Amino acid sequence: MNEITALEFQRNLGKYTREAHRQPVEITNHGRRDLVLLSAEYFDWLNVAVKRAHKTEDSNAFMLKAVQQSRMSPEYDKLNEELG
Repeated sequence: MNEITALEFQRNLGKYTREAHRQPVEITNHGRRDLVLLSAEYFDWLNVAVKRAHKTEDSNAFMLKAVQQSRMSPEYDKLNEELG
């Protein structure tokens, strides 16, 4: 996560808005963590995670896509063999 000052954020709003689409941007004020700028998609994902939706139909499109694209580490391939 990139950390910037509030003044830097004000001077380069466009730059940090674009960056927030890739990763959250932490904004400090007087040396203290104050705000975090993040994309709407990531915010939606966080809301779903907080609600701990257990039914597929309760998940939003962003969460469904993330689950579909997730891959297990190759070190766990043996578990798939055991499940047959």
